Amino acid sequence: MEKINRYIENQLIKSIGSNKVLLLYGTRRVGKTFLIRSIQEKQGSKTLFLNGEDFDVQELFKKRSIANYQTILGDCSLLIIDEAQAIPEIGKALKLMIDSFQHLTILATGSSSLDLVNSSGEPLTGRQYAFTLYPFAQTELSETPFEALQRLDERLVFGSYPEVIHIPGREEKSLYLQQLVQSYLLKDILAYSGIRHADKIFSLLRLIAFQAGSEVSYNELGNQLGMSKITVENYLDLLSKVFILYKLPSYSSNHRSEIAKGAKWYFFDNGIRNAVINDFRMPALRNDMGVLWESYVISERIKKMRYQRSLTQFYFWRNYQQQEVDLIETENGQMRGFEIKLSPGKKFKTSSAFKATYPDCQIEPVHRDNYLDFIL
Repeated sequence: MEKINRYIENQLIKSIGSNKVLLLYGTRRVGKTFLIRSIQEKQGSKTLFLNGEDFDVQELFKKRSIANYQTILGDCSLLIIDEAQAIPEIGKALKLMIDSFQHLTILATGSSSLDLVNSSGEPLTGRQYAFTLYPFAQTELSETPFEALQRLDERLVFGSYPEVIHIPGREEKSLYLQQLVQSYLLKDILAYSGIRHADKIFSLLRLIAFQAGSEVSYNELGNQLGMSKITVENYLDLLSKVFILYKLPSYSSNHRSEIAKGAKWYFFDNGIRNAVINDFRMPALRNDMGVLWESYVISERIKKMRYQRSLTQFYFWRNYQQQEVDLIETENGQMRGFEIKLSPGKKFKTSSAFKATYPDCQIEPVHRDNYLDFIL
């Protein structure tokens, strides 16, 4: 299998030697282990690699003492712990080690932004750098613009998980994604979070999949699922912390015509979304291409900005007259707007209310002919 360099690998390597805990988050099968193995090879003999899901490794960490950790570490300067959240009270162990050994850097991976520290109640404030690994971003793929456009339809349907990229056949891709959803969403997430009703959270995912790109009502979702609004919000928050979904809130400067508390929810990966609804038809046969295109473009833009360590915040804008802007970005007091349309020939008209309220914000179209400039 051809090695595809991950954007954040150099950032992680540059952080080695900082006497920090480097937390690498991302869903299972997104390439975390492959990435840290690559870093291990480049760092040489003073690297210790441990698998947190190994019972023997978990036993090693039970005795929380400096002497015990010195025995484990020896003369290593880089400790790598894969799936570190499987080790009980791992946060306390990480804190003690990083405080006790000034030459040490720890690189720990986990499948959730809740996993590594919150479960132990031990904060790593001032001792950590956090990184997130997503499914392949277009910026990581060594493709010419022509090759990227050739493969665009496939990415819109099957997404960009590393193994999906390398699986040749459509049926094989579909089967892999369905198995990934079943083994990850209905097993790992539910076991981790303590949620007992797998059918409820999966039904919620299906509803979100069909409403992607539309503003959601937590009350309405709760009524459909037979649960409270608070439970719906908690489930969605969990799904965002395990990087399956992300929230696009509404932008407002408290102008009374604007919708101030709305939210849209998107899947980070179209392949996962289509596996949830079991629909892998190619674009010519679909009636949801607008949703797939908008989801893909926004997700790729977010991946790009997050990998570049940008502080950009993302929103949509809508008023009570149903005028809308698909994507709003804000950073350092600057504001940018984008209309995301699949067809380059489709004209768009900027909301007159938006222009009146935000005259300095330019709205730009993003379509098939120029999207690579937007996501690369």
